[in-house]
Amino acid sequence: MKIKLTTVHVDDQAQALRFYTEVLGFTKKADFSQGTFRWLTVTAPDDPDGPELQLALADDPAAKAYQQARFQQGQPALMLFTDDLAADVARIEAAGGQFTTPPTKATGSTIAKVEDTCGNLLQLTQLARW
Repeated sequence: MKIKLTTVHVDDQAQALRFYTEVLGFTKKADFSQGTFRWLTVTAPDDPDGPELQLALADDPAAKAYQQARFQQGQPALMLFTDDLAADVARIEAAGGQFTTPPTKATGSTIAKVEDTCGNLLQLTQLARW
């Protein structure tokens, strides 16, 4: 058993696709529409057959309430791991990303939080190497 797909709810799928590809550097994997429904996923460019992140429209009340509550509490909707947090923060800032939490030491890691422009906070994490 393995994780193949997880979902983050977004306010605007076109804006989310731009952020997740142009700012974070992911690659669009799937983009299919039927009526008003759009199935949209991204994946890591170095692992195109690996786990996918669905950018789902937060158009139902439960998804919207959950998304807003997490954001208001400062809780990330998604945690991304990196081997070079400083380089990724610099690259994301250069591409227009806005960090709400700069690189900060935490237990066993260094973290930073960035807004995805679509209603979510994302946490970037670099694990400490002993």
